[in-house]
Amino acid sequence: MKNAIALAAVAGIASAAAAQTATLNIVASQSVVDSTATTQITLSVYGSADFGTHIAGGAFSLSAAGGAGVVGGMAASAADWGAFGQNDRGDAGDGNHTGLVFGQLIAPPFFPPSEDSNFTGGEVLLGSFVVDIIADSAGIVDWTVGADPIGAFVLEIFDEADGSLTQVTAASYGSARVEVVPAPSAMALLGLGGIVAGRRRR
Repeated sequence: MKNAIALAAVAGIASAAAAQTATLNIVASQSVVDSTATTQITLSVYGSADFGTHIAGGAFSLSAAGGAGVVGGMAASAADWGAFGQNDRGDAGDGNHTGLVFGQLIAPPFFPPSEDSNFTGGEVLLGSFVVDIIADSAGIVDWTVGADPIGAFVLEIFDEADGSLTQVTAASYGSARVEVVPAPSAMALLGLGGIVAGRRRR
């Protein structure tokens, strides 16, 4: 009977740990890009969790569909609060990025967590990617946040209440779509010209 109770208690702890989840979302500085005028955009990745108070560190990658011939290169940087453990794993080509590692030193009371890493009020910035857009290119690029292929965990969560650090190995990953077109205003004018010409013929 005691063994059954102990197993039930362990099962309860395991399920509680499994229920702890993290979320990573990606936001593009522009959803439509004029490739005749814009050479760079920024992809910002934000994170949060359903437990704890601060993000202590983590690692993630970016994958892209449709980036060939549109994306010329990428450079990553961690948010200021996570620069202590920063490691840009590098551009993998065509809008893909191998991974960004970031973190901070937390050892209260001497090294408290940065307030910029506190997600209790909403998502916090984890890092950003400066993306080079090839001039006069066109296409639709879909970016998705993913796990760092050689990282041990996605996010490490600090809880200010009990001082615990928990590593999260899986997360809910967001995506962003960017449409790249050469001179959309000029294309709109051409379309408007076609409408006017059609009316004149009538």
